[in-house]
Amino acid sequence: MTPPPEPLDGAWRDTSLSDGERVDHLLAAMTLEEKAAQLNGVWVSADASGAPVAPHQHDPSREPLAWEEVIENGLGQLTRPFGTAPVEPDAGRASLALSQRAVMAANRFGIPAIAHEECLTGLAAWRATIHPVPPAWGAAFDPGLVERMAANIGETMRLLGVHQGLAPVLDVARDLRWGRVEETIGEDPYLVSTIGAAYVRGLQSAGVIATLKHFAGYSASRAGRNHAPVSIGPRELADVVLPPFEAAVREGARSVMHAYNDNDGVPAAADRGLLTELLRDRWGFEGTVVSDYFGVTFLHTLQRVAADPGRAGVLALEAGVDVELPDPHCYGDRLTALVRSGELDAAPLERAARRVLLHKCALGMLDPGWSPDPDGSPVDLDPAAHRALARTLAERSIVLLDNPREALPLAAPRTLALVGPLADTPDAMFGCYTFPAHVGRSHPGTALGVRVPTVYEALRDELPATRIVHEPGCTVDGAETNGFGAAVAAARGAEVCVVVLGDRSDLFGRGTSGEGCDAEDLRLPGVQQELWEALVATGTPVVAVLVTGRPYALDAVADASAAVVQAFMPGEEGASAIAGVLSGRVDPGGRLPLSVPRSPGGQPATYLGAPLARRSEVSSVDPTPRHPFGHGLSYTCFSWEDPRAGGRPADGSPVPVPTDGEVTVGCTVRNTGHLPGSEVVQVYLHDPVARVALPVRRLVGYARIDLEPGEARAVDFTVHADQSSYTGPDGVRAVDPGLLELSLAASAEDLRHTFTVDLRGPARTVDHTRRLTASVRLDPVDGQVAAHGGPGR
Repeated sequence: MTPPPEPLDGAWRDTSLSDGERVDHLLAAMTLEEKAAQLNGVWVSADASGAPVAPHQHDPSREPLAWEEVIENGLGQLTRPFGTAPVEPDAGRASLALSQRAVMAANRFGIPAIAHEECLTGLAAWRATIHPVPPAWGAAFDPGLVERMAANIGETMRLLGVHQGLAPVLDVARDLRWGRVEETIGEDPYLVSTIGAAYVRGLQSAGVIATLKHFAGYSASRAGRNHAPVSIGPRELADVVLPPFEAAVREGARSVMHAYNDNDGVPAAADRGLLTELLRDRWGFEGTVVSDYFGVTFLHTLQRVAADPGRAGVLALEAGVDVELPDPHCYGDRLTALVRSGELDAAPLERAARRVLLHKCALGMLDPGWSPDPDGSPVDLDPAAHRALARTLAERSIVLLDNPREALPLAAPRTLALVGPLADTPDAMFGCYTFPAHVGRSHPGTALGVRVPTVYEALRDELPATRIVHEPGCTVDGAETNGFGAAVAAARGAEVCVVVLGDRSDLFGRGTSGEGCDAEDLRLPGVQQELWEALVATGTPVVAVLVTGRPYALDAVADASAAVVQAFMPGEEGASAIAGVLSGRVDPGGRLPLSVPRSPGGQPATYLGAPLARRSEVSSVDPTPRHPFGHGLSYTCFSWEDPRAGGRPADGSPVPVPTDGEVTVGCTVRNTGHLPGSEVVQVYLHDPVARVALPVRRLVGYARIDLEPGEARAVDFTVHADQSSYTGPDGVRAVDPGLLELSLAASAEDLRHTFTVDLRGPARTVDHTRRLTASVRLDPVDGQVAAHGGPGR
């Protein structure tokens, strides 16, 4: 069964041929075992001395992997050589290069492996820049900035010899109790789509493969529990969960990772309808599908739809999973044995190998003379330009929730009490998939690797003339209150008290936020709420800073506070950004990507509810949030003038638009205050009468506008009729004729100008090729074009 050998420099090395032709030549010369090897990942750990990587063992039930045996027929992927243990970048790069040479030398064709890493908040490697978590990206409402961040991350990865990044996460948040909310961009599919697509553009512009996570339904688990079953209907899947993936696939994303969950009993890893019929056959995706770590094994051990690991591998492979990560538990020799016994057809294995090799060909890894060796220059994974961008994103993501007494910005107080468990720890800035939280805590005594100021340190720099007294008061999730007395005394003796509360991100129950750190309710962890109440009771103005991975319920204590600021784990420069907002150096221009609840319990709800999901007379539970999606305050004031629709001033009459046409709505935004600031103009669509119960309104466009005092910009959004489409009772997505409303708004509940649109013509069936986003035009008031925003795809 062994194919005749092809010369090692045969047609597959000919760069004048297409990638497909080259890979077909290569496959024709490969044995079954060589093809199967391309579907394997091996978890490795770079050696601090620069020696080759070695298998990193994670499954005590399996015989230890022998490096020589693992690579004897080639290898598909190297799993996290930098993201498994602390390693100096130069040594790690040298170690990875030596390992690549070993892989190349071990297989007949000299084919290297794709090295992949986690990169959600920056490359998850020691000494690499740590950016804010995805809810902060959503809060910034700035796709261009996220694209630049992702490009920086990609450049860092390529510098080290890494080819694929396991990001972005495109799950739409559905239940705030889920621990991985901190990895989501927000609760709205349009926001997730536009920000997620920007991340894909940025990462892949650097030549790094983006991997879309988690396909699909993961964030809609019952009770917000990690890996729990998902029981949403096909309409929610189509209209809420899938659109971000559609947008990113259209953007050219080259890899997808299946989710851990099952949808109505069918595990995503074994769902051919999802991974092949929808993703490939309907959407035209041509890249690779990789497993989430151990996800194929879970078909056997947790979801129990396979009798043994080999059958789990068959289920996943036939469904469309091309690469098993992190190690070959169910693929590898188990698949080849099943093919040779006749229990598995070779076609799906060969198809998956072809997809992997096409990636390697596109990356230049099959070209003559390709070398893994670094150029020898020193590696800086946290250069000044990357830190500066991390700070900008952190600054633009911070949301001012409340400021009823105009306590902010701080007026250079003589004395300030700085209280709270997160006031003087860099841990406050880290999400679960940052290196310090994800890996560093398993290596006690290891330095952070990058400079991460605390809020205490940043405030001392920001307010040098202010005497700051610091008391932690309590821990993040402990029950002890013996620190309350000192904290309350500090507050009583100060002009103002700043209390920094929130989460500690970690894994699988070791934190209050992060993967496997789900919450029973949305009350602040531990005794933090009680500390906050005790501080407010002193009568000293209290400014609360929430540094969290999810929004928490804010009730009467927030109402009694002088101001409330929300920061979503803002990365290595986050403390400086927070201090800048408190001092007034930075305008808090962020807007909520997630609604802030008023009650810690009750029905999980996002703003995307149909009428009966909102407050009504038929239920005693009021799910109205304390702050809605899109909310955020500024230190300056804005007027929204000159509303217009369809190219003319709005007069209240419906604007006729064909069901295959588009309409432009807009206004002029003016900074009427005395400070520079940002306004985020949001466009919401309301369908008064539809064939199914739709959300009362949903986002279909937005623009962040930076304005100096007195400056004005005209902003116009062109919204296509396709954006009004929804999935009907028959399971078909369509545009219906009839009246719609488009509103320019400052949040999902703060509507400023509303226009009626009359869609005329026949109902239209649309698919994944429909127009997904609005185009945005920004002009100064003199009429010359200043900027264009939004992809308009």
